[in-house]
Amino acid sequence: MQQVRLGIIGCGVIGEYHLRAATAAPHIRVVAVSDVRFELAQRRAQEFAVPKVYANGSELLNDGDVEAVVLALPTAVRFDLAMEALRRRKHVLLEKPAAMNANQLRQMITARGDRVVASCSARNRFLESARVATEIVQSGALGEIRVVHCRALDPAGPKPQSSPPLWRLSRELNGGGIFVNWGSYDLDYLLGICGWRLRPQAVLAQTWSVAPELRDHVAPGSDAETHVAAMIRCAGGAVIHYERGEFTSSAPTESWQIIGTKASLRLHMQPVKNNRVILDKIEPDGVRSAVLWEGDESDQTVHAGPVTDFATAIQTGEPPRTDLRQALVLQSIVDAVYESAATGQAVAID
Repeated sequence: MQQVRLGIIGCGVIGEYHLRAATAAPHIRVVAVSDVRFELAQRRAQEFAVPKVYANGSELLNDGDVEAVVLALPTAVRFDLAMEALRRRKHVLLEKPAAMNANQLRQMITARGDRVVASCSARNRFLESARVATEIVQSGALGEIRVVHCRALDPAGPKPQSSPPLWRLSRELNGGGIFVNWGSYDLDYLLGICGWRLRPQAVLAQTWSVAPELRDHVAPGSDAETHVAAMIRCAGGAVIHYERGEFTSSAPTESWQIIGTKASLRLHMQPVKNNRVILDKIEPDGVRSAVLWEGDESDQTVHAGPVTDFATAIQTGEPPRTDLRQALVLQSIVDAVYESAATGQAVAID
């Protein structure tokens, strides 16, 4: 089977992760990189022995040797390049969030034809713990799912020594703040483990920007949220309870859980040492807890998963871990959360 000839647009931190994973994968050959910071692209090309370097994404997409492309760029500039790539019949891997809004994803779905288009929001589902959890849910051991839960709060730390990136908390550049930065991972992880069977119908949500006392923790001009809370009702009555925050006054809190009528799972989405998947199950004498899986997990799996899975999907014709329609489910939730927070009303999801 021939190697997938890959181009990477965007050579910053996340682009370097893709480069490292792709150059180590036997079924991928990185043939080109590009970045508007041309010197950075040249350094990456030299470091990873990439033969071609371009100063912008359009030049790379015009290269007939490139059959697939990774768009490791801020959200606001990703859509136009994705549509250009699809017009040139390239396969596309989108960094997360996959788009600025659901309408952009609908346009990509219309334009993709037979091309593979995948989203990096699936990163944490490449962990072994996620595989174990998925198998348990699919087995029916939890019964009917009632609540899917995520609560992850990071406290404020010392004032940063350098200014954070402008795009990270910018509605114009990133489409939002903490919710698109982390929520796309959380929701992909939990909905994916549940087999994408939950169908969100309505959202009631609130967002908050950074507290006045902590303005120096974010880039000047930041206008996106640093804290979000949402209740998402799904068809059949299941509920997704969600809260994410950074620069908070809370102690560190991390909890991911799937609760059913027969049993529930306690999970940890991020790779850590001594990670565990715990089953809490109803027994005749009450609820008993059992460790289903325990082991060490690393960032390497998380960062290598999307690009290697993307290339495998191109070669085999099997769907990627998260495709455009699943990304549309996530983005529809994101759009509804922001609309609900702005209006103070519950918002229906189509």
